[in-house]
Amino acid sequence: MKFMSRLGKERSEADRAPGTVPRDGAWHYDSVIPIDSKAAPGVRFAIHRISFGRRMELSRRVREISRKAEFLEASTELHEKIEANILAQEIDAMYVHWGLVSIEGLIIDGEPATAAKLLEKGPEDVAREIVNAIKEQCGLSEAERKN
Repeated sequence: MKFMSRLGKERSEADRAPGTVPRDGAWHYDSVIPIDSKAAPGVRFAIHRISFGRRMELSRRVREISRKAEFLEASTELHEKIEANILAQEIDAMYVHWGLVSIEGLIIDGEPATAAKLLEKGPEDVAREIVNAIKEQCGLSEAERKN
């Protein structure tokens, strides 16, 4: 039974390549993307891949805060510009909570990093890298990512 011999073998690279139809006919899709940090060598984080449902969920979460931030940003008053900046930071924190699946290779105050610990006490450059990766996954432009 020669056709059964493939069952015990590991799939070839062509069978596992993203976006290709493997020989078994099934399309394999990973909803999580692992990324090696450039800001902190040895740190690896995983983010959610965007999907229809996740995009809708994120849009709902960000909608009201972003409207208020845009309104305040247009103001000439210093205190309103500061408030807009705070809201932009809250939106970035929302992206991290929404999109970060895991983070490895980073210990914060003796404990493994989590989204909450990263935002509260972790290195800002790693947090910014994660926010940018999530926004890039969402397909946001450079100007949209700055907000």
